[in-house]
Amino acid sequence: LKYIYQFMYNERVLIFIIRLLGGITMENIKFEQKGFIGIITISRPSALNALNSQTLSELESTVDAVSADTLRCLIITGDGPKSFVAGADIAEMKDLDQKGAAKFSTLGNRVFRKIEKLPIPVIAAVNGFALGGGCELSMCCDIRIASENAVFAQPETSLGITPGFGGTQRLARIIGLSKAKMMLYTCKKIKAPEALAMGLVDEVCAPEELMVKAEELATKISLNAPYAVRASKAAVNKGMQQDIDSALDTEIDEFSGCFNTVDQKNAMTAFCEKRKPDPFQNK
Repeated sequence: LKYIYQFMYNERVLIFIIRLLGGITMENIKFEQKGFIGIITISRPSALNALNSQTLSELESTVDAVSADTLRCLIITGDGPKSFVAGADIAEMKDLDQKGAAKFSTLGNRVFRKIEKLPIPVIAAVNGFALGGGCELSMCCDIRIASENAVFAQPETSLGITPGFGGTQRLARIIGLSKAKMMLYTCKKIKAPEALAMGLVDEVCAPEELMVKAEELATKISLNAPYAVRASKAAVNKGMQQDIDSALDTEIDEFSGCFNTVDQKNAMTAFCEKRKPDPFQNK
């Protein structure tokens, strides 16, 4: 009831709750909110949080309920110290035909693209194994923080397949073409320090500090003007797919749009008056 009351005014969250009450139970996904921060936990510990169709569908329903009206940052992590996500569920995949494989890949790509396109920043808090689909899930997030025991890999070619949830596309964009090809071709396991050095993760910490660090970062983000943070994300993401002139036009649009907000007037007035701005209203 506390959860329902907290989000009563948000239509998308209400739809999500109605689906839950209607019998669509979340067995493998946990969600909690701390202030303006949402935390999604992949919770299928018996399979090291591997992604089967049910888990992906539950994750999609949860992501669909995320709203910039109530959240300013989202954290995605895995349940337990051993695994963030150990990959897509091989037991489910092994007997698929080409049509079934295309359907499974389409589902995973759709869910991960929804995460990538969320207007608010998304932080991956990576504990333990981030293999295959787990590595791909981390890469669709904006920022990746890894515990010292994190291990990344795209081991698909050792199983006779390619990555199917965006790994062949995002990996090269994040770490560069040749390093991505090395990982894809060799299935090499990358430990946290090497992942940090190659730019696959942004910070490494002790396992017991992982969620503390992730929540601290999410809090720092949530203290800034929400519209401006969302506009910055939009400008970067759109601009990466454009030529430089079009990208600069995108920046002009996002920059100028901020000047229609209450938060911009508040912050700039406070700066000129040499005082702290009032809390941002997300308006």
